Amino acid sequence: MRDTGSTVGEICEWMDTHFAPELQEDWDRVGLICGDRGDPVTRILLAVDPVEPVVDEALEWGAQLVITHHPLFLRGTSFVSTDTAKGRVVHRLIRGGAALFNAHTNADSAHDGVAEALAQAAGLDPQTWRPLQPAPADTSLGIGRVGPVTPTTVGEVASRLANLLPSSPAGLLVAGESDRPVKTVAVSGGSGQSLLPAALDAGADVFVTADLRHHPALDFLEMDGAPALIMPSHWASEWMWLPRLETALNLWAGEIGKPLETKISTVISEPWDAYIPTVADEETTPDDAGCSSVNY
Repeated sequence: MRDTGSTVGEICEWMDTHFAPELQEDWDRVGLICGDRGDPVTRILLAVDPVEPVVDEALEWGAQLVITHHPLFLRGTSFVSTDTAKGRVVHRLIRGGAALFNAHTNADSAHDGVAEALAQAAGLDPQTWRPLQPAPADTSLGIGRVGPVTPTTVGEVASRLANLLPSSPAGLLVAGESDRPVKTVAVSGGSGQSLLPAALDAGADVFVTADLRHHPALDFLEMDGAPALIMPSHWASEWMWLPRLETALNLWAGEIGKPLETKISTVISEPWDAYIPTVADEETTPDDAGCSSVNY
């Protein structure tokens, strides 16, 4: 008899063991969004966002389970009709025989989660990093990571990240002199604006995070001892977790002797499609600014 692999429920249990739901923030939603826990799973698609192109990719590939970082309904809903994109996601997954599961802020806080994937990319050492905002129940866990690095510079940290992060239209934004010395780095995948004070208090020389707004960033940089800032896109900073998750899932499947294929989604779920440098002065043409390289 052909082995049908693990079940949705078994994989949900494995995810909850490694990324405990208790670690989620109060406002968050994590877990099985739709699907039957008894259904067999031999193919899992991993993605950051549960958007329609990801569902298209999952069903075309034959995935029975999609695991995303972000929830489908963060603030709840009263309707799941196909009049909305989120409703269509639910209906298409159910019709296609695929379940949807997410691990969000619990995966940000856990070991081998989003924060640690970004921390390693930024050059931090697993032996010496610590949470930037420790979890109340376990101070070895929590949002973000901070720790010492081999002495380097802001420019070198930015270059390292540029070579390791997935390609995205947003690229990297940097606030700080390129040759500024760096001995301590703080990171937080996704929106880390609320952690600016924590990065300062931790003595970070540079803070890597996404979604920093204009005025809070300006005010922060004017503070005495403020670290430099490196801002990747939200999607790119959290995508770094997916290869780690894929490796862990395959190791587990091998240990229990279950057939499993995994795939990281090729969908770049950024809200932006292109980056066009602005023209520096009247004598600079759009071609000089690189606009001619943008394809629509």
